[in-house]
Amino acid sequence: MTKPGEDNNVLVDTFKRKHNYLRISLTERCNLRCTYCMPADGIQLSPKEHIMTYEEIYTIAKEFVDHGVTKIRLTGGEPLVRKDVSLILDKLSSLPVELTLTTNGVIVDRFIEQFKKCGITSLNVSLDSLDSAKNENITRRSYFEKVYNNILLLVKEGFTVKVNCVLMKGFNDNEIIEFINLSKDLPVHIRFIEFMPFDGNRWNMEKLVSLQEIMDKVHSHFNQNEVVKLQDAPHDTTKSYKIKNYNGTFAIISSVTNPFCDGCNRIRLTANGQLKNCLFSSSETDLLTSLRQGKPITPIIAQTIKSKLKIRSGMDTLEKFKKIDGHNNRSMITIGG
Repeated sequence: MTKPGEDNNVLVDTFKRKHNYLRISLTERCNLRCTYCMPADGIQLSPKEHIMTYEEIYTIAKEFVDHGVTKIRLTGGEPLVRKDVSLILDKLSSLPVELTLTTNGVIVDRFIEQFKKCGITSLNVSLDSLDSAKNENITRRSYFEKVYNNILLLVKEGFTVKVNCVLMKGFNDNEIIEFINLSKDLPVHIRFIEFMPFDGNRWNMEKLVSLQEIMDKVHSHFNQNEVVKLQDAPHDTTKSYKIKNYNGTFAIISSVTNPFCDGCNRIRLTANGQLKNCLFSSSETDLLTSLRQGKPITPIIAQTIKSKLKIRSGMDTLEKFKKIDGHNNRSMITIGG
């Protein structure tokens, strides 16, 4: 007999992967202009009437939860710049899910009590350099001190904080050890992310810092017995480690050189109501139009899940991946990560 929240096989693809993790982009807008996320000349924003309302976000989210989604992450753009974000948080917190979000940390201090009220205990905060000048170079804004202090504030307030750092060769790869050392006294979780190709971010393999290169730097600095490999959960995107006697941890998200597609349980909903079944897929499924027309959306969700390919939208080798054309996909800022 089907249990509540486990309705049939709507969220199971042809490779038996159960998609119980929904990532919802609330907005295409952001108060930063990170080079790996947004083209230098900005993006063409979707018309306001094409963006999901808070009621539509809740309705779609509830549909997913009814079929077995147990975790929802809010992304952007920057989700906290959306004017009705507090209302969205309140609505979604009424669902039986783990609710969390990814933020650039600039205005996170304004929402501490809201997060607690909504049962949010963990946040991902993006920070790509511990040098204020370099941070301004990559974000095209001067908010380093604000973001760093907000990370400290979140830790002080008892939140689990994951610090997302996109590594780029020749830019911030010399800060790997410095980032890891943040976890010595602070219970933060550093996550190094391989640079990925999206529209307008001038990606190439030469800029990529691989999992192997990261670990080579780690082992050249720390003794072998100081680096502890942690147990990764079944659907983790990370390879997690800890330096012995450090309070926090570090991990590597190697979407390019060591993809984790076998255990993928993620489905993405863009701010304008499009479903993407893979971060690297150039195809999308329009969910919002059908919802607004009063048509059932469950069949659309099921078909989107069933059409998911086994590895990185069909790029099952590194050679195929090297030939990717980022212009066939959205900019990261309009996907939501």
